[in-house]
Amino acid sequence: MESPGPKGQPSPGETLGGPSWTAGGTAGETRGGTRGGSLGAAAGAADAAEAASDSAALDVVARSGFAVMALLHIVIGAIAVALVLGAPGQAEPTGAIEQLAANPWGPAVMWAGFIACAGLSLWQLSEATLRARHLPRRQSLGKLVSSGFLSIAYGSVGLSFAGFALGNRGDSGDSTRDFSTAVVRSPFGVPALIGLGLTIIGIGVYFVVKGAGKKFKDELHHFEGMRRGRLISGLGVAGHIAKGVALILTGLLFVIAAATNDPGSSTGLDGSLKALRDHPFGPILLLAIGAGFIAYGLFALVRARFGRM
Repeated sequence: MESPGPKGQPSPGETLGGPSWTAGGTAGETRGGTRGGSLGAAAGAADAAEAASDSAALDVVARSGFAVMALLHIVIGAIAVALVLGAPGQAEPTGAIEQLAANPWGPAVMWAGFIACAGLSLWQLSEATLRARHLPRRQSLGKLVSSGFLSIAYGSVGLSFAGFALGNRGDSGDSTRDFSTAVVRSPFGVPALIGLGLTIIGIGVYFVVKGAGKKFKDELHHFEGMRRGRLISGLGVAGHIAKGVALILTGLLFVIAAATNDPGSSTGLDGSLKALRDHPFGPILLLAIGAGFIAYGLFALVRARFGRM
């Protein structure tokens, strides 16, 4: 049995045990409180950012971005149709932007396009991160991939608008070839280029499935049950399938370029569409894809105005 310490003082056992329990409890409470406070602060910041992304201003800019992308698809479709008739042009976003820049209001149009696409990219980023956190884990991951990819894609189109506004213009085919060459020459370059091509093919298949299954109706049900709704649905089907086929062809060029170790054969969307002219029934397919892009653009214009955000 331990002898008590001096009057008013704890025994040795109490001295060792008491403070150790107290220190452990204090440290645990401090760490737990700090961790909980940090998580609470992070959640509060995310909620505030999500509220900001729901603002009317961002909604207007994002819808403007959808309208700009719709216009680009219409121009790309028109260029593809013109290619069948032997006219020059680049049937991809840079070529469409060049067409829009060739007017007296070109610089203003370019900066407006940049702002609209940047806003749309930011909105898609918020979809991929802020709003996706409320979804089940599997859906959240799918949203992160899909909306994250779209955010990058819209952002790159916005940078193209800014480049034209600043006078920096280039051939998209050359840019794609340079990119493919740089990838092939890097470590694991061939597998990386094949992976990129397969990813683009996968996105193309997604568009085909989405169009054929009319899965885009979740985005636009303002005209559900109306005669105009059937027309808009038809535009959506044709547009999504045409865009999907074009993406599949683009992805195949990346895969072929990697498999043959010939990055120069990868020329992007413009090169894949122009390659159709040299094949039997190619011009007919190119004409159908061009018409499909125009249909997708018209559908996207309706989506920009009435679509769910």
